[in-house]
Amino acid sequence: MTDLFVPLQSLKQGDWFKLICGASFQHLPAVRSLTLAYTLAGADCIDVAADPAVIAAAQSGLQAAKSLAKDAQKRGFDYKGNLPFLMVSLNDGEDPHFRKAEFNPHECPTDCPRPCERICPAQAIVFDSIKEDFSGVVSEKCYGCGRCIPICPYSIIYTASYVTTPGAIAPLVMSTGVDAVEIHTQVGRLAEFERLWQAISPWADQLKLLAISCPDGEGMIDYLRALYDRIAPLKGALIWQTDGRPMSGDIGDGTTIAAVKLGQKVLAAKLPGYVQLAGGTNKYTVAKLKAMGLLKEAEGQGAGGRGEKSSPLLPAPCPPSSISGVAYGSYARVLLSPILEQLENKEVSNTNMKATVRLEEDEVLLWQAVELAHSLVSQIKSQQEH
Repeated sequence: MTDLFVPLQSLKQGDWFKLICGASFQHLPAVRSLTLAYTLAGADCIDVAADPAVIAAAQSGLQAAKSLAKDAQKRGFDYKGNLPFLMVSLNDGEDPHFRKAEFNPHECPTDCPRPCERICPAQAIVFDSIKEDFSGVVSEKCYGCGRCIPICPYSIIYTASYVTTPGAIAPLVMSTGVDAVEIHTQVGRLAEFERLWQAISPWADQLKLLAISCPDGEGMIDYLRALYDRIAPLKGALIWQTDGRPMSGDIGDGTTIAAVKLGQKVLAAKLPGYVQLAGGTNKYTVAKLKAMGLLKEAEGQGAGGRGEKSSPLLPAPCPPSSISGVAYGSYARVLLSPILEQLENKEVSNTNMKATVRLEEDEVLLWQAVELAHSLVSQIKSQQEH
């Protein structure tokens, strides 16, 4: 069972950290390793695809982290063995997070410089892979960023999107024991949102947290207010995820600006719940928030940063006055990609092909991964250190 106190207390303190594995990312070994490393580094939430196999991989990573708590403490990491929330992402319509790139490699000329292969942050595009005897898009690794599409010289790459089936949501949530759900929506999709919420609502009281992710658009604040009217009252906590520039955090420092600006816009609307950044977040995000005075100060704060003495299990009783946390997706994953690649290569060279090398089985790689993850997690966690 997840230790409920720690993740929600982080939200109230304003130092919430969420790892986004990717709503379409289904590479099970990577999901497990990312979950393990970022849990040991102090993450409060792990967001994964709404796929039973992916959820199981993340849960395996969580349990491995829990067993390594004492080792982490001996190495100077402040991990106490508490588990972060496990969240699944759903969508109520077309969304770039819920798609896969596809192309026919036989249509690709042999003299093509293959810029798609070089630009793919997930290393999901391969040609003549010895390991897999395969060319094209490795579907389970692709998370739909779309960077390969405009760069293809022959315009043969396209995407296949999918929409969450409402009828499948309740059994998924009930049977896998996830703690939280995130709904990706867009302005103008109120009817679609309502259909999805109706499928979830009978079991909503079992969720510790609901997050709503929405990019900017004309009438966005009115749309978010309408959504709140549909879901209130909630038993668990509520997060407004401001999706500034989706899946771009690993591109450069400028991408974080859109996330911060959108966060400011939602904060100004004074909606009930917490505000958490996403979409373009990277190593510059926390510094930007600090410089703009958008993060809570640790001193003089009550249980929820506004003087309330409520239980950490209760939702935010009033609108936040500052950003409560940051979610990291592509940047967090790419940060650990050198470690995951080494681990994957070890699997290839293993003489027993039925065995796979798990991250915790390679002590050197494990703690290198945790150190890298901690370098990102600690940026926002240092807000509450004295």
